Amino acid sequence: MDVRIGIVQSVKELDVELPDGADRDKVLADIEAVLSDASGVLWLTDRKGRRVGVPSEKVAYVEVDAPSTDRRVGFGIS
Repeated sequence: MDVRIGIVQSVKELDVELPDGADRDKVLADIEAVLSDASGVLWLTDRKGRRVGVPSEKVAYVEVDAPSTDRRVGFGIS
């Protein structure tokens, strides 16, 4: 599962690839709980065990989706 986090006043996004066994509903619930508290920190652990923390007041948006198995590169025709 991939989580993309937009940061306030930054053109870059954080892209965190969670382990395959991550529970989507639990991840969404955890994100919502942290973002409801302005002084909270959103902590995520990626597939390699690295921890990423973002203060909730700096989060512009969060995108959560499952990794696509058919990633397209180039000029693919649908």
